[in-house]
Amino acid sequence: MSYEKVTQAKNGIIIGTKQALKALKENRIKEVIIAEDADVRVTNKVLTLAEELHVPVYPVDSMKKLGQACGIEVGASAVAIKR
Repeated sequence: MSYEKVTQAKNGIIIGTKQALKALKENRIKEVIIAEDADVRVTNKVLTLAEELHVPVYPVDSMKKLGQACGIEVGASAVAIKR
């Protein structure tokens, strides 16, 4: 289900943990999608900040599929959907 959200919001997404963190801090995000097969050390900061800011977090099973949903050829560990 979250893959479809990413595909539908293609122009309103932020790909990657660093960019997602920055956008979360700037209060520009309505929800975050995290790949469950991503390294926890990479995604933990995004998860923690999203929870603190009460931004919904949705898990997906595959970095590769998440990257494809974003239209990129590599995997994505985190994707943020803009407000």
